[in-house]
Amino acid sequence: MSTEMHHPPSAPATDHDPHHSHHSGADHGSPRRTRGHGGMHGHGGVHGHGPATSDDQGQDDVRRPWTVLALMLAAQVMVVLDVSVVNVALPSIAADLHLSSSGYQWAVSAYVLLSGGFLLLGGRMADLFDRRRMFLTGLLVFTVGSLLSGLAGSAAWLILARAGQGAGAAMLTPAAMSIVMTSYAGRQRATALALWGTVASMGIAAGVLFGGILTTVFDWRAVFFINVPVGAAVLVGVLHKVPAMPAAATGPRRLDVSGAVTLVAGLLSLVYAVESTTSHGWTAPQTLVAAVAAGALLAGFVLNERKVADPIVPPETWRIRSLVSASVIMAGVTGAVVGAIFLSSLYLQQVLGASALVAGLEFLPLAAFITASAAIASKALPHAGARKLITLGLVVSAAGALVLANVDSDPSYLTDVLPGFALLGLGVGPMFVAISVAAMGDVRQEQSGLASGLLMTGHEIGAALGVAALTAVAGDLTTRAGIVDGTHDAFIAVAIGLAALLIPTALLPAHDPEAAAAAGHGHGHGHGHGHGH
Repeated sequence: MSTEMHHPPSAPATDHDPHHSHHSGADHGSPRRTRGHGGMHGHGGVHGHGPATSDDQGQDDVRRPWTVLALMLAAQVMVVLDVSVVNVALPSIAADLHLSSSGYQWAVSAYVLLSGGFLLLGGRMADLFDRRRMFLTGLLVFTVGSLLSGLAGSAAWLILARAGQGAGAAMLTPAAMSIVMTSYAGRQRATALALWGTVASMGIAAGVLFGGILTTVFDWRAVFFINVPVGAAVLVGVLHKVPAMPAAATGPRRLDVSGAVTLVAGLLSLVYAVESTTSHGWTAPQTLVAAVAAGALLAGFVLNERKVADPIVPPETWRIRSLVSASVIMAGVTGAVVGAIFLSSLYLQQVLGASALVAGLEFLPLAAFITASAAIASKALPHAGARKLITLGLVVSAAGALVLANVDSDPSYLTDVLPGFALLGLGVGPMFVAISVAAMGDVRQEQSGLASGLLMTGHEIGAALGVAALTAVAGDLTTRAGIVDGTHDAFIAVAIGLAALLIPTALLPAHDPEAAAAAGHGHGHGHGHGHGH
């Protein structure tokens, strides 16, 4: 879960744009910044209220110790790793807890659905209440969720504990980002953001590799237990080294809890309905009831956002074409990538016979191709424009999915899987760089915090829906034959899905070199998403 990556593009504005800092405090639009964002801009906006310009210049000369950043990064590393770390451990977990195909899917989806669904609410809480207290609360929930995941004696227990981890992550990450943004200024803040981005960009490689090592050396429970001493150490460190950070926001502290709960309940129902098409059938009562419930709850969420005083997603947001199109693309691409890694981790172990450790190592080329192509795309972005890069990325990654779909009957990693990973990685890297910039095309500066949060929410929810949809397409993932047949169908679906994303890509604004340059802060951060899984 790499929530961090979409915050930075808006935040550094306070360093580089003194007019913006001064203006946002004085402008009558300022309360909208504080209230309407679902809190996601708090970290950047904090400096934007009052005499931020002179403060920032003064603080730039004062070097703060890196202890605070180290503690925040330690917590964020756990959050990022815990999406992908479980993938390689799934076959071992399945053997112990007798997971069904739907159990495989929920072990991943429960975490990203809860972290994504509650993310905007978590950001709002970090704005309205003491940031340190929100961070500690999220950390405690996440750590207890990790402990319970490691102790799980059944599939249901594991899935509920993973959901707890996700809810903790939704509180922890926005608060951590906010603490980093308010603790550092100037060059130190830029360094802090770069390190924050690096953590996410190492997510996929480190997650699957780390999961492989822990599962091989100890067993799958170690994948979760490792978070407990780390979480406890960070908790003690924060209590000693991070001062209380009362909220800068004034006025009534209203939280749109009803909006967040209806959104999460609707998404859970939707994922259950998608998964149920395989386990129970399209016309089964369970599938139909879940689908109707999902429709009603998500419609209720839309109505709720129109009526409450401080909605987590203000209704006017849906009129920002670049943001809505980019969020759809982000959800689709993330769903494809996370789904591909989920299926491939089963394929490498159950079909090709790789150990958990070897499977972790076999994902490294995919991560390397994503990282390398993202770096190249960052340089090309101001010249080519976001829309062209996304279009190219969709075509290349869809080709990669087709390669993975057409693995022969006697497969090998080098000749069958690696070429598909190469194309997938080369296509995905540029998209994660470009999507962040494309999203901001029609977004006003004061909306950038909300936009970041919404894009990140699309990222997490896309991951959950992608895994659910591909599990439904694949069918039986508990046997070798089922995985061979299922991955073929699922990767065909990935290719079709990526091709379909060309439609929202066409709706993105045309290339504006100045906008790309202005949004340049997003380049190094945006591509982190692909790696978070």
